[in-house]
Amino acid sequence: MAKQERAIRTRNALVESAAALFDRDGFEVASLATISARAGVSSGALHFHFPSKAELADAVVAAAGERLVRITREREALPLQTLIDASHELVEGLRSDAVLRAGFALGSANGTTGRTTAGAPAADLRRLWCAWVESVVARAEREGLLAPDVTAEEVTATVVAVAAGHAALGHHDPSWLERAPLTRFWTLLLPRMVGAARVGLFVASGDGAGSGDEGQGEGPGEDAGEDGGEGEGGPVERS
Repeated sequence: MAKQERAIRTRNALVESAAALFDRDGFEVASLATISARAGVSSGALHFHFPSKAELADAVVAAAGERLVRITREREALPLQTLIDASHELVEGLRSDAVLRAGFALGSANGTTGRTTAGAPAADLRRLWCAWVESVVARAEREGLLAPDVTAEEVTATVVAVAAGHAALGHHDPSWLERAPLTRFWTLLLPRMVGAARVGLFVASGDGAGSGDEGQGEGPGEDAGEDGGEGEGGPVERS
């Protein structure tokens, strides 16, 4: 059991390290040697878990996908409040979580790897997010929460565009990924989206938004065990 736990820690450390370097340097530039050194494990341990950089990138996308699933989880709230809360969690995740940032970049239609090791298209997290937003807004429309002269298509397009804009701007200026800019957006949009009489039903700043510790990766890896080679044991560099 201890051997298996060490292997899991090592794998998680490699995913975290790869995500940080893919995010900082790009998929093509980041090397497996640098990834293993940053994770504090040997190159043998890396190759035991991930025979190629493409497979490591797939693991980063998969980990980011799991975090996106948590962000878009069911909540005990009106569907539009769920959307507001999730948008705040997503923006916070893109600010603080290199795995989520790298996963969106690697798994997008214009991502670096473009395909999984099995030859199927890599998961496009942007498309998954867009589809989820569309489903939540459609539910709000069915429940009569949208203003009479507002369509679900208009709301979906606006929310998706603004989230993408915050992500793009935040790449160069992290202040765009703070709570205040997104709160201002929702404060402006809500009266138009639901009508002035219903604005009080919603909290533009998010209701308990923020991912907290959920979905964060494990610490630096030890040895992989299982023929993977011994960990190098050095301090883990933080970017």
